[in-house]
Amino acid sequence: MWIPTEHEKYGVVIAGFRGTVPHGLSLEIGDTVQILEKCDGWYRGFALKNPNVKGIFPSNYIHLKNACVKNKGQFEMVIPTEDSVITEMTTTLRDWGTMWKQLYVRNEGDLFHRLWHIMNEILDLRRQVLVGHLTHDRMKDVKRHITARLDWGNEQLGLDLVPRKEYAMVDPEEISITELYRLMEHRHRKKDTPVPASSHHLFVQMKSLMCSNLGEELEVIFSLFDSKENRPISERFFLRLNRNGLPKCPEKPERHCSLFVDLSSSELRKDIYITVHIIRIGRMGAGEKKNACNVQYRRPFGCAVLSIADLLAGDSKDDLILKVYMCNTESDWYQIHENIIKKLNARYNLTGSNAGEMRNDLYITVERGEFEKGGKSVARNVEVTMHVVDSSGQILRDFISFGSGEPPASEYHSFVLYHNNGPRWAELLKLPIPVDKFRGAHIRCEFRHCSTKEKGEKKLFGFSFVPLMQENGRTLPDGTHELIVHKCEENTNLQDSSRYLKLPFSKGIFLANNSQAVKTTKESFWITSFLCSTKLTQNGDMLDLLKWRTHPDKIAGCLSKLKEIDGSEIVKFLQDTLDTLFGILDENSQKYGSKVFDCLVHIINLLQDSKFHHFKPVMDTYIESHFAGALAYRDLIKVLKWHIDRVTEVELHEHIQEVLKAQEYIFKYIVQSRRLFSIATGGQNEEEFRCCIQELLMSVRFFLSQESKGASALCQLQAVFLSSFPSVYSELLKLFDVREVANLVHDALGSLPTVMQGDESLQAVKLQSIGKTVESHLYTNPDSRYILLPVVLHHLHMHLQEQKDLIMCARILSNIFCLIKKNSSEKSVLEEIDVIVSSLLDILLRTILEITSRPQPSGSAMRLQFQDVTGEFVSCLLSLLRQMTDRHYQQLLDSFNTKEDLRDFLLQIFTVFRILIRPEMFPKDWTVMRLVANNVIITTVLYLSDALRKNFLNENFDYKIWDSYFFLAVIFINQLCLQLEMFTPSKKKKVLEKYGDMRVTMGCEIFSMWQNLGEHKLHFIPALIGPFLEVTLIPQPDLRNVMIPIFHDMMDWEQRRSGNFKQVEAKLIDKLDSLMSEGKGDETYRELFNSILLKKIERETWRESGVSLIATVTRLMERLLDYRDCMKMGEVDGKKIGCTVSLLNFYKTELNKEEMYIRYIHKLYDLHLKAQNFTEAAYTLLLYDELLEWSDRPLREFLNYPMQTEWQRKEYLHLTIIQNFDRGKCWENGIILCRKIAEQYESYYDYRNLSKMRMMEASLYDKIMDQQRLEPEFFRVGFYGKKFPFFLRNKEFVCRGHDYERLEAFQQRMLNEFPHAIAMQHANQPDETIFQAEAQYLQIYAVTPIPENQEVLQRDGIPDNIKSFYKVNHIWRFRYDRPFHKGTKDKENEFKSLWVERTTLILVQSLPGISRWFEVEKREVVEMSPLENAIEVLENKNQQLRTLISQCQTRQMQNINPLTMCLNGVIDAAVNGGVTRYQEAFFIKEYVLNHPEDGEKITRLRELMLEQAQILEFGLAVHEKFVPQDMRPLHKKLVDQFFVMKSSLGIQEYSACVQASPIHFPNGSPRVCRNSVPISMSPDGARVIPRRSPLSYPAVNRYSSSSLSSQASAEVSNITGQSESSDEVFNMQPSPSTSSLSSTHSASPNVTSSAPSSARASPLLSDKHKHSRENSCLSPRERPCSAIYPTSLEAAQTANSCFAKWNAASVPHSTRDSIREAEEHVCPASTLSETRLAAKSPNLSLPSVSQERRMLFNHIGDGALPRSDSNLPGPDKAVNATPSSWSLDSGKEARNTPDSGKLISPPVPPRPAQTASPARHIASVSPSPAGRSPMKGSVQSFTPSPVEYHSSGLISNSPVLSGSYSSGISSLSRCSTSETSGFESQGSEPPVTVPSYSVPEEPVRKESKTPPPYSVYERTLKRPVPLPHSLSIPPADPPALPPKPQLGRPSNAENSSRRTEPAPRPRPLPRKVSQL
Repeated sequence: MWIPTEHEKYGVVIAGFRGTVPHGLSLEIGDTVQILEKCDGWYRGFALKNPNVKGIFPSNYIHLKNACVKNKGQFEMVIPTEDSVITEMTTTLRDWGTMWKQLYVRNEGDLFHRLWHIMNEILDLRRQVLVGHLTHDRMKDVKRHITARLDWGNEQLGLDLVPRKEYAMVDPEEISITELYRLMEHRHRKKDTPVPASSHHLFVQMKSLMCSNLGEELEVIFSLFDSKENRPISERFFLRLNRNGLPKCPEKPERHCSLFVDLSSSELRKDIYITVHIIRIGRMGAGEKKNACNVQYRRPFGCAVLSIADLLAGDSKDDLILKVYMCNTESDWYQIHENIIKKLNARYNLTGSNAGEMRNDLYITVERGEFEKGGKSVARNVEVTMHVVDSSGQILRDFISFGSGEPPASEYHSFVLYHNNGPRWAELLKLPIPVDKFRGAHIRCEFRHCSTKEKGEKKLFGFSFVPLMQENGRTLPDGTHELIVHKCEENTNLQDSSRYLKLPFSKGIFLANNSQAVKTTKESFWITSFLCSTKLTQNGDMLDLLKWRTHPDKIAGCLSKLKEIDGSEIVKFLQDTLDTLFGILDENSQKYGSKVFDCLVHIINLLQDSKFHHFKPVMDTYIESHFAGALAYRDLIKVLKWHIDRVTEVELHEHIQEVLKAQEYIFKYIVQSRRLFSIATGGQNEEEFRCCIQELLMSVRFFLSQESKGASALCQLQAVFLSSFPSVYSELLKLFDVREVANLVHDALGSLPTVMQGDESLQAVKLQSIGKTVESHLYTNPDSRYILLPVVLHHLHMHLQEQKDLIMCARILSNIFCLIKKNSSEKSVLEEIDVIVSSLLDILLRTILEITSRPQPSGSAMRLQFQDVTGEFVSCLLSLLRQMTDRHYQQLLDSFNTKEDLRDFLLQIFTVFRILIRPEMFPKDWTVMRLVANNVIITTVLYLSDALRKNFLNENFDYKIWDSYFFLAVIFINQLCLQLEMFTPSKKKKVLEKYGDMRVTMGCEIFSMWQNLGEHKLHFIPALIGPFLEVTLIPQPDLRNVMIPIFHDMMDWEQRRSGNFKQVEAKLIDKLDSLMSEGKGDETYRELFNSILLKKIERETWRESGVSLIATVTRLMERLLDYRDCMKMGEVDGKKIGCTVSLLNFYKTELNKEEMYIRYIHKLYDLHLKAQNFTEAAYTLLLYDELLEWSDRPLREFLNYPMQTEWQRKEYLHLTIIQNFDRGKCWENGIILCRKIAEQYESYYDYRNLSKMRMMEASLYDKIMDQQRLEPEFFRVGFYGKKFPFFLRNKEFVCRGHDYERLEAFQQRMLNEFPHAIAMQHANQPDETIFQAEAQYLQIYAVTPIPENQEVLQRDGIPDNIKSFYKVNHIWRFRYDRPFHKGTKDKENEFKSLWVERTTLILVQSLPGISRWFEVEKREVVEMSPLENAIEVLENKNQQLRTLISQCQTRQMQNINPLTMCLNGVIDAAVNGGVTRYQEAFFIKEYVLNHPEDGEKITRLRELMLEQAQILEFGLAVHEKFVPQDMRPLHKKLVDQFFVMKSSLGIQEYSACVQASPIHFPNGSPRVCRNSVPISMSPDGARVIPRRSPLSYPAVNRYSSSSLSSQASAEVSNITGQSESSDEVFNMQPSPSTSSLSSTHSASPNVTSSAPSSARASPLLSDKHKHSRENSCLSPRERPCSAIYPTSLEAAQTANSCFAKWNAASVPHSTRDSIREAEEHVCPASTLSETRLAAKSPNLSLPSVSQERRMLFNHIGDGALPRSDSNLPGPDKAVNATPSSWSLDSGKEARNTPDSGKLISPPVPPRPAQTASPARHIASVSPSPAGRSPMKGSVQSFTPSPVEYHSSGLISNSPVLSGSYSSGISSLSRCSTSETSGFESQGSEPPVTVPSYSVPEEPVRKESKTPPPYSVYERTLKRPVPLPHSLSIPPADPPALPPKPQLGRPSNAENSSRRTEPAPRPRPLPRKVSQL
């Protein structure tokens, strides 16, 4: 049975538990659990990291810990009862653990490793704390280390600052907010600016000495040296080293190191050095042999120095190596360190020393000596031996210290300088002689000559001495002393000191009783002494004062001289001096009272000096322990009162000022004296004492109440008194009751004048005195505080009102509130709050408003101070508000007399709250402080909202105050520190436990207040829509559920007011964009918004319009969320651009938001620039350019545009667009813009800019001709599945690839952009399951562009550089083909049943445009019959042959291999039965009878076969000229095979067998002009004229291994106009068919998705394809038929671009003759019969002659002039013209004519007899001028009249009537005279007229097509150039090529009338930009 636990409440998991049992709870090691119940070895509870999941777990897996339980029961909270530092460590390390791993993921290795070390360190320290064996001091130290590391880690990870008190976290609810603020500020300052140490210690440890010639013991002496003053400033550190350079006493490590103490910060400068002097102990000479006697001498060795500043600059952890300079010149040894320092060129500095210790040290420096030779020939080797001798002549033992490292010795031996009579030693010694032995002691120095002989004797030759104290008690004065060297014999006994003490010791100083003269001597010895003693003095006046009892008559003089004695002497003898003064006072107070008082004041003020400040504790100790003047208080009070009463006497001001400065210690002496008196007398004269004090304080009150104007002396005195007065309180409390003292202080402070215009310094001091009062012990007592509070608040109020001394005011207020704890229900506290609220709340609010509205100071220190004072005032306000109870709020609200006052107060407090919420109010990591502040704010707002409802609704409604309230509530909810979703789970849990979710509380309050408004809600619509929307976007479900219904309310009220809610909609849309772009909102919000509002409006009368608004907003949210998700990606990809385009179009079309539309135009522009899509960038910017006009209307500053006129902005845009078109190599569009801007310059006569623009235009023409442009590939991409963004979901697009990007690269790029997508392996349309799948499917394959501008591409003489632009620009339509077999497949000849399914994709906008991809708007699918397929294959192969031959002739080919291989492939396939397969399939009688409608097509196929033979023959002739020698055998073989091929085609004699003229038909329609007479043609005379079938649009080259096989065989080329090498082109797989003519079904690399190899011969695709990324791209052989059949376009495209170059210049004369000869063999009868056929057929019309042919004939010459038969009737003289299926502008216009739909994607119709095939276009003949007849002799030329020519050729439009075309590409385009007029008018032939076929003469207008918003137009009738739409105007001015302006071409009325097209795409007219 489960029993609730009593004590087992909290534990830590010590073993992992998987929770595999029923109801088991999975636990990991280290998890903390809260236990609820127990049962038989099991616990039930939850892990604290996830408290919502409860379960059971074994009890032995848990280590129980002590804990206390709060709120026992269902909502109990368990808190572990462990050290708070341990708890903090545990939780912090858990939080760090997660973030630490993220550092590794983010590759922040440095912080990762540093944090790892810190975490390990904290864990180690945590173990030490948990063990509990640490001492109190060690525990404190460990906690300090722990908290320092925790703070460091929190700061590095951006976590919150933790407020701590004595290393433990504080609960912000347990302390006042002002105290919390101070703790936070203290930690913040400590973090930012570490407090500099006041003093430093230098630790020195000697490790070793490394030297090559060691071998003797050494002495190493360290000291600090001031190079500026050239003197040592410290004692010495002395260390002895052994012969190896290591310390001599390794067992005593404490001797190896020393501490130089008390270096102040100012002394750590470069002129303080550590000097190291090294003395060797050994022989006199370093290189001498060992002496027999082994006498040891101290000899100089070397020196090293180190600058303190350099030491600090380095790494203190590393050992320092000092370079030792050897001593070469011993005479300079005393200054060797100075010389080294000078070499270092260092600077100098000072240091200080510590004082206040009880010391008696005499420092002696052995400086130098001057000695005589003493009868020697060389100088002496002098050694000095020093002893300290007492008065009895005994040597004092162990009082000579060489340094801190060695113990003191009894004697000192100097080092010896070799042969030096003037040695300089400069060795410092310390003599720590006790005071009692100081008197009578002297120093004796003995001088010996050290012999270098074998005996090594030291011979005494003299001595010096100096007494340490004179007979009058004064010690040896500091300074250098020149001592007399007294000569003596070697064996002189100096033990009896009395014998020499009578002698003079220093030159110029003789003993008083010694009258004998001293023998003159040249020998002297110098020492320097310095006494550091607190007991001995060298000052006579001080000595006289201390001995006052011996000379009573000198007391007055001694007291007067005290002020002249140096302060250092006074403080050294402070206690003795004070005893003397009070002794004199007790002796004769009447006579000396005033003087003693003055001396006491002097000494007290001396201690105020910073130099002697540290002697104050000495005086305090004296007062407490040594002072014994029990009667002194009377005299002190009397003299003090006397001085205060005379403050008005000017001559005493200085003295009184000194007295007032000393009042603290005077009161201390008074109080202590009275206490001593009371103890001695049992409290006698108490009343008298009280009266004295009262009288004294009355004098004080009178003195303070005096008012003075300006900075008078009285003000100074008052300021001096006030600055020290608070220090008296504690003394008075020793004698009086706390209330008495409080009243005394209250009266004193209350007597201060209230005038604020007085001396500024006095006002500041007055406030400081108030501050000290509040900080004093007196104020902490509640009783005294209640007495003092009114006067304190009174002065504070005055200063705050004047806005003076704000820093001090803030400090005082903080201290006041620090004493008032939270939730203090004591009556005294409540009363204090009452007083503070009534006195300060209003002024506090005003002060905060004032200081936050000021500009912040510029200086960093001032700014910091400014922030501090603001924060302190804020913390005071929060403290006050938190202390206020219901009663306080009620009293406050009742205290306002009028509603105006209440209104002003509410506005003021709401404004202050808004300021408090600002992010900059507190530092970023002060989350604790922010949460406390927010808790106070929301509590206060809940109180005040009730007052708002009661007083400012209905007739008293006040918009301003309600608006302020809502604004505050909104920004409160939106605070960053309240967004709990961003917190770690532990932090979120803590916040929720302590405060709950304050956003929900405030949200409910907003809803409640909104509901109370009633009809006043209209005042806030639409102003509050944006703020409320921002609130609802916060991801808090409860908050959203509360706030979203308000929008329904707003819609309802707006509907009532204006009948619609347009305002609500507009505001919602505007704000949604900005808010969602900031990262707010999510998919859940979109669904919630939709569902809540739809539910709310169900019963409304305006439901329909409401649903529409909600739907619009929801769709916008979808797009904005997609946009935001896309923008999170790092690199610019298609997804970002596509999403931006989608959003941009939504704003324009659905929302009509112009400004947002323009903003997104520029965002899209920036994306394109970043991705280097310069062409797309230009088109994008054109959208904005379209909205502007060439006007002078001023535009405001917008985005990055300055304020300028519309003309200037449009000019700037034009220039920018031209620059981008230039960079994108779209120069044709740039030229058009150049012309437009040039027109503007010309109209303004701005010839300078006009010139520049013309030059720019010229440069663009040059670039077109000179620079190479790559033709991009195009890919169709399908995005299927619900996981795609909204703008892509279940849609298909065509994408323009990057340069050099092929299908595999494009597919990989798409898979990288959509890493979760699955690549589909087929080209079939997906089914509904794929559409609805919760996944992403990509379907990608290549498509072929269908150029709009066929005229340019079909015209001869136009360079490829120009044509290449029109092949891939302004493309609306794309296609791909799929071969399949219909019916039974003929195994003998598969071509009989090989059909092609052609799919045409029509885009919503043409490419390129504002994006690299556009959505497919429409799909058209048609089927091509086997015969049509065969025709197209042959046309493409013929075109390919022509191109290669032309390239070979014009030397464009590097080698001849491609031509060789192509010829070989065609001839070989034909010889092996290729062409015969077509003959067998389509020329047999059975096929002709079954398909009577295909008669013309069969004839066309026959023509193409014969034409191919002609081309091959000419190609072989060209090949023979260029073929290299080693390929001659192959050429011969080709020639032989060619004759076999001709035989197979039935061509025996060429002249007799040619059945058709090789006239080129550009659109592939059958020749209606046939010649039945055979013509003979030699290979040289073969006519190679470009032909074009209706399916052969310009596209990429495709090569087939067989001239008759389908294009499925061996398509490989992808680059336009580029001939592949033989390896690429001709290494083809053999066809699976037995015939070489069968379809190989090999795929082009242009297609992504294709059928597998198993589907090669079948139209059906296998259903077993798996969608997987691994099999994302099929091999070229496995691609579906869509990859096989897009090639006719491409082949023709290449032919167009390349064959046009084959002109008369490259044709030999023999060839021209052959061509001319061939022209003459055209049969007029055939021509006539077919012409009549065309005339009779309603569905057929004769095409005009192709321009390619026309151009070629112009070049060939007169022999090609047309002939006509004069015997024929007029109508029969019509020349057959090749129809032009695509005019220059047909692509754009055909798409919008009404009927094109029927022709673009019809079902395949039945084939009635005698009707045109659906796979062909036959255009009617326009009255085409200068048509040429291919006949010679028998047909005469036409001679039409000029009138007919002008009327029909230039004006009328020729309709094109055509049947449907099974390719699926509309062939019904205009065929007009513009094709011929541009060229034929230049020729010499007369125009040809065919009256029978002319159309009505009145011009028929083209239906104007609305262009897309990003294309370019040309607004001129002079230059009909094809332009991008956005630069042109709707009138039907036919465009022309940019290089050559041509005449406009009339449109085709009949054609347009018969066309069915989709509805025209609406395009709004350019709108004015409203000041943008």
